Amino acid sequence: MPTETFEFQVEARQLLQLMIHSVYSNKDVFLRELVSNASDALDKLRLEKLWDDSLDADTSDLHIEIDIDKDARTLTVRDNGIGMSYDEVGQLIGTIANSGTAKFLQELREAKDKAGEDGLIGQFGVGFYSGFMVADEVTLLTRRAGESQGTRWSSRGEGTYTLEKVDDAPQGTSVTLHLKPADPENQLHDYTSPWKIREIVKRYSDFITWPIRMVPEKAGEGDETPEPETLNSMKALWARPRDEVSDDEYHELYKHIGHDWRDPLETIRLQAEGTFEYQALLFLPAHAPHDLFTRDFKRGVQLYVKRVFIMDDCEALLPPYLRFVKGVVDAADLSLNVSREILQQDRHIEMMRRRLTKKVLSTVKEMMTKDQERYGTFWREFGTVLKEGLVTDAENRDAILAVASFASTHHDTEQTTLARYVERMKEGQEDIYYLTGESRQSIENSPHMEAFRERGIEVLLLTDPVDEVWADAVGEYDGKKLRSVAKGQIDLDAKDEDGADDDREKQTEEYAGLLGWMKEQLDEDIKDVRLSSRLTVSPACVVSDAHDLTPALENMYRAMGQEVPRAKRILELNPDHQLVKGLNQAYREREDRTELAETAELLYSLAVLAEGGQPKEPARFVKLMTDRLERAL
Repeated sequence: MPTETFEFQVEARQLLQLMIHSVYSNKDVFLRELVSNASDALDKLRLEKLWDDSLDADTSDLHIEIDIDKDARTLTVRDNGIGMSYDEVGQLIGTIANSGTAKFLQELREAKDKAGEDGLIGQFGVGFYSGFMVADEVTLLTRRAGESQGTRWSSRGEGTYTLEKVDDAPQGTSVTLHLKPADPENQLHDYTSPWKIREIVKRYSDFITWPIRMVPEKAGEGDETPEPETLNSMKALWARPRDEVSDDEYHELYKHIGHDWRDPLETIRLQAEGTFEYQALLFLPAHAPHDLFTRDFKRGVQLYVKRVFIMDDCEALLPPYLRFVKGVVDAADLSLNVSREILQQDRHIEMMRRRLTKKVLSTVKEMMTKDQERYGTFWREFGTVLKEGLVTDAENRDAILAVASFASTHHDTEQTTLARYVERMKEGQEDIYYLTGESRQSIENSPHMEAFRERGIEVLLLTDPVDEVWADAVGEYDGKKLRSVAKGQIDLDAKDEDGADDDREKQTEEYAGLLGWMKEQLDEDIKDVRLSSRLTVSPACVVSDAHDLTPALENMYRAMGQEVPRAKRILELNPDHQLVKGLNQAYREREDRTELAETAELLYSLAVLAEGGQPKEPARFVKLMTDRLERAL
């Protein structure tokens, strides 16, 4: 048959030059693209045979075959699928019809980072051309199922290609790459190496529906050709019915993708059908990884498109506060190997993200209801990171609050939910009270807790750094305000005793002089001095104003590189404490108040120490304290 020579489109020629000159850093993906094309061809033949029983095509052993010839340095990817006619080869291979090549070329030139470059292969149906990254010449032999004549296409990527009709072509398509010499420095591996082929297939195409076979090398001269080995498992567990998959199989998959030697705590399956179809198989680990809170932690799940591996750690599919979730998402309608940048803007990805997030949270809710022990393990390991969502994900805030639990003064070991806290609120109590700190012990010993402990009012004990942030961000639950017992003015007396307001007015009048004088003495450090209703044992405490940042929050922002002004705090005095009574009496009786000023400074420093802070000038505090102790002996 005569061989005809054609010129590529101008844009296709430019694309070929970019391919040949190794614009892509990860050249291994060429095999993924060719295997994916072969898998599509097999799918199409199966469907066409279902539609047309009279189609003359052999579907008894549909498969993909990889053949290596080390001597000739060729690699052939062969399938017995639908194949192409002479006209289809010219249209699909020669012209890249309707593929958006101009846009592809523009993005290709603009791509700088590795992820961006690799992400562009396959976007516009040009996966076939990736073969030119590793080959000096590409030959395609194909015959469409039901036709008697085949077509051979060949090109060296130099601007032209040849087309030839052939009579002896088998059904399907084979792509033969005449490989370039290996060049490890430029990431050009030896693709005649069987172990390299196994590695690429295992990584990118392990779950392809069809068997991918390769004939192993002969052991020696004269030996029989060994049986072909199947390189892929074909076990896309997420695509199989639940009753066909054992827990052990799920656990093995989790261990493989999660790099964990332990079984997962929970397995989550999700299948979405309709305008946008995808399947997901997610896992909640049983233990938090040691680097969960580091900047370099790899988050996200594996993304597949029609069982073809696209990328690890796809961050766009789950929010950061679910970064511990591992698993697989397989979409039916995404382009192969869309880049991370494109995923962030894809509306289908956003739909998947919202659905997956809700599914994970509903699973935790179900665990909380049906299996308290497993829920307890989950919350102990991942509660801290999940609470980040209370700040960053307003849409799912209620769902996160519903599965959140906290330590409280109600019980020494058992945690409580906000719903149960509200059920136990005392008559007349309008707010949900909480206090943050480094540990439960330090919070329980805080002076701020004294009045609440005396009156039996429950307080949430929040010990995670994120608690400072989310409590402010959430603000209320079930119509009840969340109030820190260390912020603002809290007057519990008025709710408990008749005449409490009259008693407080008398005390305020009695201490007015001392309060004003102490405010002047400590003006550099505090914004006000007032009498306290939250103290019953301690002489003094420091509190933040209702809308000011707490010291812990200030330190957190500074650690993140954000400069925030230092907020002055309020010193509260316990009018019933003997030290405060004596201080007030001394203030009234003495004209020389030099020593009294030092006492006021010490009282303020002691209040700072009691809440876990440290005096502004530790050396001066120690000196004043030492002097007082000497005089007391």
